[in-house]
Amino acid sequence: MLSTVMLYIVATGILMLMSLPFYYLVIQSISPWNEVDRSFWPTTFTLRSYKWLLLGGETNVAQPWLRAFFNSLGVTVVSTACQVLIGMGVAYGLSVIQFKGAKVLKNFVLFQMFYPSIILLVPTFLLIRYTGLYNTFWAMVLPTTVSLFAIFTFSNFFLSIPKELIEAARLDGASETRIIFKVVLPMSRSIITVVSLFLFVERWSTLMWDLMVVKEPAKQTLNVLMATMFGPYGAYPGPLYASGVLLTLPLVILFLIFSRHFGRGVQFVIK
Repeated sequence: MLSTVMLYIVATGILMLMSLPFYYLVIQSISPWNEVDRSFWPTTFTLRSYKWLLLGGETNVAQPWLRAFFNSLGVTVVSTACQVLIGMGVAYGLSVIQFKGAKVLKNFVLFQMFYPSIILLVPTFLLIRYTGLYNTFWAMVLPTTVSLFAIFTFSNFFLSIPKELIEAARLDGASETRIIFKVVLPMSRSIITVVSLFLFVERWSTLMWDLMVVKEPAKQTLNVLMATMFGPYGAYPGPLYASGVLLTLPLVILFLIFSRHFGRGVQFVIK
């Protein structure tokens, strides 16, 4: 009994320690500007920092905060959807459809997962410039339409599906497309949720690539706007915390919506 109580105490302490940065972020975003970074609990609460962001600031250089937020959301949704769909298609071909050379392709995908992606940063950037995509939304989307993590994870999951189900569907005359939508997808909701959330978080938090390929303020993502705000907006820490909350909010909402499927999918990934 004593060991159980001690375990709960230790777990609660660790949880509180992990939650402290998020608490500080939220509290400072709703604190009066004269109390930001001066206390852990302000004397009053205000939405001035959020109003400042939504109205574009109070200086001569207006920043498109809402536009940057929706830029991030649009780029992330499109990129994540492409990665999931392409990953599922490639994984289905590698793990379910038997063809010559499938093992070589699987090993190539596995090798690419351990290949340092930073090495391909400059070649990819030059391709973006040579193709005329620099300073466009496509420059942020196209390089992230294929995820090796998605292909590898979906491949392992599809291998766990009983082959008898797929063979029975083929004997009934079902096409591969029909098998995917009627047999594979209904069984893959949890793993799709996990992969989608991981990819969404990864793309949503991307900074360096977006900073390299887009310079026009109207097309910048919220991460880039936050990174560059220390210049004209260095004297406004309250809005900085508020933008951090806005940046985190979609991730929290997604997790709360798909938490049930996320837990099941993580169990498979761990196995």
